[in-house]
Amino acid sequence: MSRLVTLFGGGGFLGRYVAQELLKAGARVRIAERDPSNAHFLKPLAGLGQIQFVPASITNAASVEHAIAGADSVVNLVGILKGDFTAIHRRGAETVAKAAAAAGVESLVHISAIGADPESPSAYGRSKGEGEAVVREAFPQATILRPSIVFGQEDGFLNRFAAMLSLPVVPVLRGAVKFQPIWAADVARAVAGAILDPKRHGGTTYELGGPETISMLELHHWLAKATGRAPTIVPIPDALGGPLVSAMSLLPGAPITRDQWLMLQADNVVSQGAQGIEAFGITPTPMEAVAPAWLVNFRPSGRFGTTTKPA
Repeated sequence: MSRLVTLFGGGGFLGRYVAQELLKAGARVRIAERDPSNAHFLKPLAGLGQIQFVPASITNAASVEHAIAGADSVVNLVGILKGDFTAIHRRGAETVAKAAAAAGVESLVHISAIGADPESPSAYGRSKGEGEAVVREAFPQATILRPSIVFGQEDGFLNRFAAMLSLPVVPVLRGAVKFQPIWAADVARAVAGAILDPKRHGGTTYELGGPETISMLELHHWLAKATGRAPTIVPIPDALGGPLVSAMSLLPGAPITRDQWLMLQADNVVSQGAQGIEAFGITPTPMEAVAPAWLVNFRPSGRFGTTTKPA
């Protein structure tokens, strides 16, 4: 019988890619979601009896134990950018790792992030670092993956900035900060590799970055070219950016929080000497190779618009 993998957060942005990769490898996948109906769109990807859905929240230990019962492997993709970071990234991660250990599963993959550090100035970074520590303590052979910014057709990164380029003037905060964007499908392949080969990857932490390092300002110019937009792109100095973020963060639905501003104070790139995605035999995909396929939707005339004006 094929391996059964419990996938926490399988209905999310990255989850759909991980589920597809695991199903392609022949695994049976149990999607654990607070509302399983949110992940039913995955059904067409699976063969008969290859996918199942269970209600679970990583903040509820009993539901986590139920979701893991009988599984061979566990993947925890659950993460947030706003809210109670400690509840999700630390306590939730610990709940999953302890339940996985108690159930005797063969492999556990925990998704963290570059910049995870218990001493981070941001609550997000601290909670991610604390989460890694409790996972490693509860399940020493866990594989921890730290991706840089993950992009894909359904992301809230490239799509968000591309949408802003329809404005005549686009302000850019922290224009010099650097990222190493990695395609969601490449991260999913690394997750599947770690799950299916725990003897090779268990107990290891990997930092996953794409083939290009790009600054925030360079990213905006690249997106403008890809979408045929020509706004005035204005870098905002930190002396103005900090107070601006503090003021905006007081408003409901603010585009950036104070904690996200703190996260932007450091580059989000693979650390020198860190083990990377190449350890999985994966050549990371450049943005140029895949992103234009969906960024066409942000052209002035939509999918059928052009990126250059006719002569």
